[in-house]
Amino acid sequence: MTADLQDKVVLITGGARRVGAAICRLLHKDGARLMIHYRTSHGEARALQAELNLQRPQSVAIIQGDLQNLSMLAGMVQETVQQFGRLDVLINNASSYYPTEIGAIKEGDWEDLMSSNLKAPLFLSQAAAAELRKHQGSIINITDNHVERPKKGYVVYSVAKAGLVTLTRSLAHELAPEVRVNAVAPGPVLWPEDNPQFDEVYRQRVISQTLLKRIGEPDDIARAVRFLIQDAPFITGQVIAVDGGRSLNL
Repeated sequence: MTADLQDKVVLITGGARRVGAAICRLLHKDGARLMIHYRTSHGEARALQAELNLQRPQSVAIIQGDLQNLSMLAGMVQETVQQFGRLDVLINNASSYYPTEIGAIKEGDWEDLMSSNLKAPLFLSQAAAAELRKHQGSIINITDNHVERPKKGYVVYSVAKAGLVTLTRSLAHELAPEVRVNAVAPGPVLWPEDNPQFDEVYRQRVISQTLLKRIGEPDDIARAVRFLIQDAPFITGQVIAVDGGRSLNL
């Protein structure tokens, strides 16, 4: 185990599957204890909890909740502290992602995409701030490499993720010097599920836009998160793009 993460406590939203699960596995491997939030992925959350607790008993707990319900966010922090005695790291990973084209945007789209991608990270960070300050902790936000060049047809999502970048920098100001706040901006790592737009032609075009001519792996994001938590004590308010160089070609 890496001493810097041994017994550190991490609360991660949307941690049951995909990139979130990869982050959980890597941080747990390096000694962290985890509170894994999920909304609907109950089976995946229970399976991941069982897998990791088999490696190290009583090191992982799970918590269910809808992040649009702001009243539950403080309770997530409190339950984490009650379970493990402290909180060292908050990872705002949960995200909604789907197209919203001008002329067809509904208020519900705005509420959903802004809540999961911006509103919940703000209020959860606020709820966690006092505990993080006690332990010289950190916050990691998962953004998107399309923030600088928004993807056509994804207006609300793009606005929300751009707001999350600004929130990262604002919180770095507000919570310094005790708490560091950074972000990771994934590029093509996992294709979105159940979206016909991401067919083979689209995928090959995206791959061709990367400088490395391939897509990444969830572990690439997880390693960037680990770096910001563990190996970057003098970095705050920054966004690391993990995109194979695609942002240079957009």
